[in-house]
Amino acid sequence: MFEVSENSVIGYYAQQRQRSRALNITFGVLQFLAAAVFLIAGATKHAGTINLANFEKLGMNQSFVSFIGGLEMIGGILIMAPRTAALAATALTATMMCAIVAHLFIFGLPPISAIVLLVATGAVAWYRGVYE
Repeated sequence: MFEVSENSVIGYYAQQRQRSRALNITFGVLQFLAAAVFLIAGATKHAGTINLANFEKLGMNQSFVSFIGGLEMIGGILIMAPRTAALAATALTATMMCAIVAHLFIFGLPPISAIVLLVATGAVAWYRGVYE
């Protein structure tokens, strides 16, 4: 659209914000893995193959668990689309924050998988938000 010369201030900062190919591939793989995990997690919640005892401690029934599974599946799909990757990763990061709180204070389980997913989706949200 506009030509920016390399010796201008805008050209200097545009060069500083260029993505490296290695980082782009790394975050693409991270996006794909996060999408796969959320699609699988959402599908297992929809199939009803998870233990509902932990969710019943929160007062959630099967329909709410299916709703959370649907959000995870939608987020897993949208994180792969370039235009919606940052927004979907941010929403999935918020979902994982809620999961960590639930694991720590209600379930009494270690939230290791939720922390890993929180870091992955947070990194994707940051990278795609800054560079796209």
